[in-house]
Amino acid sequence: MTQAPTPTADTVRRLVRSLLKDGVDDSAGPEVRPASPGAEPATWWVGTRHVLRLAPDREAALRQRRELRLRDLVRPHVPVALPTGVAHGEWAPGLTYTLDTKVPGGSGAEHDVSAVGEADLAGLLTGLREVPVRQAETLGVPRAAPRSLDALRRGAESAAARLADADEFDAARLRQLTQPAAVQLAAQPGTAVLVHHALTGDHLVVSADGRVRGVLGWADTVLGDPAEDIAGLARALGSPAAVRAATLAGYGARPCLRGLWLARCDTVLNLAARLAGEREEPLIQLRAQLKHAWETILLERVTEFRDDEDAEEL
Repeated sequence: MTQAPTPTADTVRRLVRSLLKDGVDDSAGPEVRPASPGAEPATWWVGTRHVLRLAPDREAALRQRRELRLRDLVRPHVPVALPTGVAHGEWAPGLTYTLDTKVPGGSGAEHDVSAVGEADLAGLLTGLREVPVRQAETLGVPRAAPRSLDALRRGAESAAARLADADEFDAARLRQLTQPAAVQLAAQPGTAVLVHHALTGDHLVVSADGRVRGVLGWADTVLGDPAEDIAGLARALGSPAAVRAATLAGYGARPCLRGLWLARCDTVLNLAARLAGEREEPLIQLRAQLKHAWETILLERVTEFRDDEDAEEL
């Protein structure tokens, strides 16, 4: 199997010069710089207005081709901006690239999301639910089975004990999620929607006034459990903001609490794995996610759900 070439600044500059011929100084070429170390796929800032993403392998190329079509399907349904493609093609045999316009704003890690920004997120969650499932399947968006919250809880219990030994977490907090409650918070049949599946702080474009102006990173989108996006927002922004946004989007108690506990178990497992040398994310990032997910919300009851979820007090 032929190893994929490693893109360099010269590789990127030559490619971009062929794409942005107007207004480019031929003697120097456009300014290019990596967006972050080890980005997957490799991501480069091009000047101040564009971003270039290079698929490092054929699987990533397949996802990238699908992402371009998916963004056009999603765009009319959501109130936030999605990246707009300027050009796309292959940067090496079988390996794709896409050159997009940069969505103005900072990241969710740089700016706090305001109450109006939470309404923007509610519009995002509402819009994702409205995207026709059949059309998404036609584009090749895969289905993802809901995760077992009870299995996740069991794994998080041992991870929480290790974090307690390291003075990183109070393992007693996880006992709030009992086995019967985890079973009761199982995903309901027939609730699959389009799920972004990567609502991290880096993928949320937030303006200085706290509005959510755009959402990036659509390559891992699936048809599945909407609680996964609620969990993503809880890890990125905090549980109160995630639950408020989901409630505004029309989600009731069960999916909100399911998303909350998915996030809480994930953050315990992820930090424990990082301390054991099994993950590479910065510790400060994983600790921040743990803190966000474990923020207290008004709704903490996980028993005796009624069939009419919307009647539950959040």
